[in-house]
Amino acid sequence: MNKSKVLVMISACALLAGVTGCQKRNVKGEQSEKSEITAELISNPISEISCADPSIVKHEGRFYIFATVDPWGGEELVVLESSDFKNWERKHIQWPNLEDCTSPTSGKDKVWAPGVIKGKDGKFYMYVTVHNELWAGVADHPLGPWKNAKADGTPLIKGDMFPEYHMIDGDAFIDDDGQVYLYWGSGLNWVNGHCFVVKLKDDMASFNEEDIKDVTPPNYFEAPYMIKRDGKYFLMYSHGKCTNGTYQVRYSVGDTPYGPWTEGTESPILTTTEDSTTLGPGHHTVFSENGQDYILYHRIRDNSGPLLRELVIDSLNFDIEGNIKKVIPRGAANFAL
Repeated sequence: MNKSKVLVMISACALLAGVTGCQKRNVKGEQSEKSEITAELISNPISEISCADPSIVKHEGRFYIFATVDPWGGEELVVLESSDFKNWERKHIQWPNLEDCTSPTSGKDKVWAPGVIKGKDGKFYMYVTVHNELWAGVADHPLGPWKNAKADGTPLIKGDMFPEYHMIDGDAFIDDDGQVYLYWGSGLNWVNGHCFVVKLKDDMASFNEEDIKDVTPPNYFEAPYMIKRDGKYFLMYSHGKCTNGTYQVRYSVGDTPYGPWTEGTESPILTTTEDSTTLGPGHHTVFSENGQDYILYHRIRDNSGPLLRELVIDSLNFDIEGNIKKVIPRGAANFAL
């Protein structure tokens, strides 16, 4: 799906149990046809598997979530498949893996933070962190077979491209004119996060290095995610430390994919709740279903030992001035998708 058209106002009727209908507005603010929302109830967390950093695509009526194995990544990704967003089955894909995604510039860490998108050619593209550098993968189906999108088998963003920053958390955005942008970047030792962007060529796996820009917005640390609404660019991202309650989702607004950025009025929009039911929420994605829009993210499940996180879904809203409103975490409450 095209992320530039994914975020719109979600009406409160999506949270009603029972069959109902409501008027919705699309990304351009136009009124759409009425549609029914069934009483299919979804509970948070959506899966009992400990994982983080979700990305989601829908293909032929089925949802596919790609996520980081907890704690701190593994030799493969967590891949979940569902037709109803309630019952998830874990799948296994052969790429990325630690052996095939290794280069002279690789670091020591494992497979992390996949960003998956359907390209203009109908294929699926993945931008995933392995050994602290970004690798680009391509497949005809979300379950693969996946392979390195670069014929020479090298990483897309080498780990030492900017040694003073962390080359992780890649995610692609397709603008209205078809131009694809890749965003990525973090900081070292939990400080000094920086965000980079570059135009990707039509193969989704190459670029001109001189086109790379540092577009770091206010209060940024990692996990950039771009959306577009009413001609404005909303760069969403995480701030804080993912191991504790400081982790949160923030956003900034600009007139171009490069900014300059003004932090959103309600930013941060998603933070730890007073009762810590939602603890350290962040590293999110956004998707639309039945004319409604949702934010899918992780929160800390258990911080008494190794870092274990879980996947959570909530609704996302705009106010009448076009600002993203604060997300209301629903804990373990049931709601309709």
